[in-house]
Amino acid sequence: MKKFIAIMLVVCMALTLCACGSSSSSTTTTTDSSASTSDTSSAAADTSADNGSDDSAAATGDNVIRIGIYEAMTGDNGAGGKQEILGYDYANYLTPTVTVGGVEYTIEMVYADNGSTVDKAPSAAAEIVSQDVAVVLGSYGSSVCIAGGPTIGDAGVAAIAATSTNPQVTLGNDYYYRICFLDPFQGTVLANYAASELGATSVYCLGELGNEYDTGLISYFVQAFEELGGTVISDTFPTNTSDFSTYINKAITNDCDLIFCPVSVTYSTQILNMAGSMGADMIVLGGDTLDNNSVLASAVEGNVDLRITTFYQEGADEEFDEGFRAWLNEDSTRITNNGGNDIISATSVMGFDAYNTAIAAIQYADSVDPADIKAALADPDFSYTGVTGEIIFDENGDAQRDSAFVKMADAESGSWVLGAIQTVG
Repeated sequence: MKKFIAIMLVVCMALTLCACGSSSSSTTTTTDSSASTSDTSSAAADTSADNGSDDSAAATGDNVIRIGIYEAMTGDNGAGGKQEILGYDYANYLTPTVTVGGVEYTIEMVYADNGSTVDKAPSAAAEIVSQDVAVVLGSYGSSVCIAGGPTIGDAGVAAIAATSTNPQVTLGNDYYYRICFLDPFQGTVLANYAASELGATSVYCLGELGNEYDTGLISYFVQAFEELGGTVISDTFPTNTSDFSTYINKAITNDCDLIFCPVSVTYSTQILNMAGSMGADMIVLGGDTLDNNSVLASAVEGNVDLRITTFYQEGADEEFDEGFRAWLNEDSTRITNNGGNDIISATSVMGFDAYNTAIAAIQYADSVDPADIKAALADPDFSYTGVTGEIIFDENGDAQRDSAFVKMADAESGSWVLGAIQTVG
């Protein structure tokens, strides 16, 4: 019996050593350009098994620096999160290393899926910071940034959001930064565009109940639109709603000029599909969350006049567009995660710029210490010029942006076309 127990102890020790030796392959996506976002989703699901391992040596001793990807890979915002990840991954493909103190470090990306929900956000944030990351990128969706932000900040790690526009993301959190414009700006831009460019005098606003992004952007839009003399009818729908016919009918019967619905990809496609099937003859207006290829497809198929505000218009940087499109087409999974085609989403471009902003901060700090990287981002002299323009953070950690792209879904070409470059002036 004792001999049997001794043999079993040896076997268990061997299995433990094997598991520790292979833990990084199950929890990280390295700089291999063939890595896909479907692989990262699987990796994120497995990271909790390795939280007890000693990752500190892997983070610095082997000349490796880890960047945490805190993202919405599933749920209502999963489509947008995957497109944002494509931007991170393309940037990592082009810049897989960084030199710090004369030493070249390989960059490893570790992933956690927040599921697009505030319930899962804190645990996903905890999962990321437990893996000795130097800086965190993400997430698509302001609500999960607000919910997971305190966990990231408490760990002393800076986070950089690419597209989270709600002011609450950085408010009161010294560790969260963002490279996009904010909703007070975006709401005013949308209101100005609706009134001056579209001639709208009455708008029907629709958002998900309890969603900080939806309700926040709608409130900024309403305030600006009413100041311009317009009238507004506002509604919210419960989570998991799938039939939007009653809401669309309300907009029609009240003779509204347009519907403003800055909702998730899942809900916006359903609303557009319903509006198309009902033959709703009015413009649908949306914010940056609608800058998604599946949303575009729904608008085109339903012949719906869709206009959105966003961060980038394909064609603004031909060198980037050409390289990113070629990279997308090298892998069918990338195309799938991009919505089934190679149309470039502003979300991906912002992910690209967020990654490179992190690299610039590491170089500026000349350190792999998270505290030094955070200090670099907070330095008033720090800046980075990306595909979407110069990024300079204010005292709140917000990028100073002064314009937005307005894009239209073009039914004839099946693509986005530039409507305007809009400011608040």
